[in-house]
Order: sequence, then structure tokens, then C-alpha cells
Amino acid sequence: MVEEVEVAEDTVSPSDETVEVTAVESEVVSPYAELAAKYKAGEELTDEETDTIVDLAVSILRELLGHFDAADSPIDEYEGDDGEVILDVTAPNLAVLIGRHGRTLESLQTMFSLLVSRKLGFRFPVMVDIEGYKSRRHDKVIEMAERAAGRAIRQQTPVSLAPMTAYERRLVHLALRDNARVETHSEGVDPERHVVVVPL
Repeated sequence: MVEEVEVAEDTVSPSDETVEVTAVESEVVSPYAELAAKYKAGEELTDEETDTIVDLAVSILRELLGHFDAADSPIDEYEGDDGEVILDVTAPNLAVLIGRHGRTLESLQTMFSLLVSRKLGFRFPVMVDIEGYKSRRHDKVIEMAERAAGRAIRQQTPVSLAPMTAYERRLVHLALRDNARVETHSEGVDPERHVVVVPL
């Protein structure tokens, strides 16, 4: 007689262990956090606070200029017509930073603004100019806009301006914004994008 032996196989299951992992995030507080909060709340900055921003902007601009061996170039600081801070690099032989129709200067402005905004934590209006190019160009663009508006009104036909940078197109739109006899819009794709002045 053969006995049937039932062998019970023990199954060892690992004990359920709850491992609690506490993640500690080190929060880095920007030295400009208070400035950012104040500016975003619409509060007016003091002269000292504005100087802090300008000092940062100048240091970033000098870093960029260093790539062109122009880090020690004189930089004039002044306030623009719309309250923006303008940093005008006044060293000679920097036409390469302006480029054809100011395209290189526009690219420099874009990179500069991005770096300043990233450091501050908010966008503050700081413009870069080279040898007063933007200032001179500003006056010329405004004059062109007003002449185009006059021509559009006289001839009762849309007038297309020459291709311009985004900054210059904005100047045209702002210059003619209060003119009730015309309206403006942009057409085309960069670098051929331009403003069209339309009579009403």
C-alpha cells in the first residue's frame, strides 16, 4: 500500500514594506524676487531699484560685447520717450553689431532681453543701441510713417513701406495709432515683412 503524502509547499512572500521617501527641494530664491513682485504688482520702482536693474543689464551687455572684443566700450545710459532704459554703446567700429537694416542689432536685442528677463524673473524695458543708430532710425521711421499716411490720404490708396524690423514696424503702428484717417497692418514674412498704411 502506497501512502500518498501531500507535500505542502511553503510560499514565502516578501513582507510589504512601505518606504517613505522625503524629497527635499532646495528652493533658490532670486536676489531680484522682491523687485519682481513689486514690478508685477504695478508698483513704481525707486531710483535705487532701477539702478540695480540697470547695473545688471549693463553687466550682461558687457558679457555679450566681450564676444566682439568690445567689453570695455563706453555705454551711455538714458531714459527713452516711453520710459524705457536705453543703453547706447558708443565705441567706434561696431557697425558689425548693427548689420544691414539693423537686423544684427535686433538679434542682439532679442538675446539681451532674454538674458536680462531670465535673470530678473520679469520683463523690464531695456533697449540696446549702437552709436545712436536706433535713435536716428527712430526719427526717420516716424517721418516715413507720417509721409506715407499723408500720401495714402491724398491718393486714397494703400501705401506700402519698405521692409522693417519688428521694432521699426511697431514704431510705425504707434506713430499712426491716433490718426483717425488711416489704419496700419503688417504683411509678408521676414525679412520682407512691411507695414501697409490704408486710408479710411
